[in-house]
Amino acid sequence: MRVHHLNCGTLLPPTARLVCHVLLVEAPNGLVLVDSGFGLHDIDDPGRRLGGSRRLLRPVLKAEETAARQVEALGFRREDVRHIVLTHFDLDHIGGLSDFPDAQVHTTAAEIRGAVTSPSRRERNRYRPVQWAHGPKLVDHTPDGEAWRGFAAAKELDTIAPGIVLISLPGHTRGHACVAVDTGDRWILHAGDSFFHRGLVDGRTPVPRVLRATEALLAHDFPRVRANHARLAELHRRGDADLTIVNAHDPVLFEKARAGHPGGPAAGR
Repeated sequence: MRVHHLNCGTLLPPTARLVCHVLLVEAPNGLVLVDSGFGLHDIDDPGRRLGGSRRLLRPVLKAEETAARQVEALGFRREDVRHIVLTHFDLDHIGGLSDFPDAQVHTTAAEIRGAVTSPSRRERNRYRPVQWAHGPKLVDHTPDGEAWRGFAAAKELDTIAPGIVLISLPGHTRGHACVAVDTGDRWILHAGDSFFHRGLVDGRTPVPRVLRATEALLAHDFPRVRANHARLAELHRRGDADLTIVNAHDPVLFEKARAGHPGGPAAGR
């Protein structure tokens, strides 16, 4: 499967520049997005769809950065996107869903409970239901019983395509997940927001204090976030030659992946 690395939302919070790293997968039966970044409706009505958090995240909100426009720029139609696999339901990951209303939207059952069906008071303040008010076709999964490179709770989404694996990794949100994609000669592990900066995994690159603080502030369960860092760092140290680890917001990992240079978090040294 061919994979395109898309930045679907530049963020300019204080002292940082971040991306919204989205994967576009050319699967045998259509296109698959991993996350969707910001969408065209976010650009049209940022106050209603993004709320006050936009003043902290300071998204650039350019139409040409949306997944919809980038899919079209690659010569596809929006209707060619048959599936969207979400790492979680935060606003900078699901804003583009409404640009692909016919796509099936896959995530963990725990994330759907936390965001849509039975959110806690804190979760109600976190998520933006207007972003799924168009009624997306939600498909819930409970990754368990399968192992993937040391992660015990994984599920191959073979109803989409062989070689797309949803890996449960809660902590940042109640049902946060990673998504692994087999490109043929290597796997890409999109770790979502399970780590904010490559230094949290490679153990060498300095991590900006603002990102450490933001990660702790946004965590649904911070001890589990710390445990996820350790698990991903162990995987990185193992140095599997056929694995590239990326995340949602690190611009260095994004640029390395887009340029076709493997190596995961350490690639930015």
